[in-house]
Amino acid sequence: MLLTFTTLVSANDEVFSFPFTQDSVKNWKYISDQVMGGVSEGSVSLEKDGDMVFARLTGDVSTRNNGGFIQLRSKVSLFNKPKMFQLIQDADKDGKKLQGVRLNVRGNGETYHVMIRTYLNWSPSDYYSHTFETSPDWSQVNLPFSEFKRSKSRSTALNINEIRDFGIVAFGRDFESDVSVSKIDFY
Repeated sequence: MLLTFTTLVSANDEVFSFPFTQDSVKNWKYISDQVMGGVSEGSVSLEKDGDMVFARLTGDVSTRNNGGFIQLRSKVSLFNKPKMFQLIQDADKDGKKLQGVRLNVRGNGETYHVMIRTYLNWSPSDYYSHTFETSPDWSQVNLPFSEFKRSKSRSTALNINEIRDFGIVAFGRDFESDVSVSKIDFY
């Protein structure tokens, strides 16, 4: 399943908001560890809660066969950068200095990850990540860029001008995933 965001940019508070919408189909995709021989299974569905549309990532995360993830990830293209990344990179170049990512989420009480790759991270195992907790009620989680950790030993700070890939990920241990995201803001 592929999903995309509609962009709402508010100049007053300098938040770039990307809510899911019903016509969301082109810039996001579901990926599991099966691409590398793992056995995790899951899916992404587009659902509604009242007027709010959200993406829901569900499935069985298994570390068998060197696996351990399912994810909703932005589609990567070297020639057609997703609008979300164009806007936040242009804002940074214009001196707006975005500070982090804010998600509107709910879930089954498990811990999930935001994983970001840059144009300097070509290995699938080289990324920046931040964890977040979920609960059955909708809540906002703030993830400052300064707190994203790099997976490889090279300790370089996340440069938002280099972001090429963004994922909501159920990762790293055996568990049932059920996480919903209605909106991604860059603040």
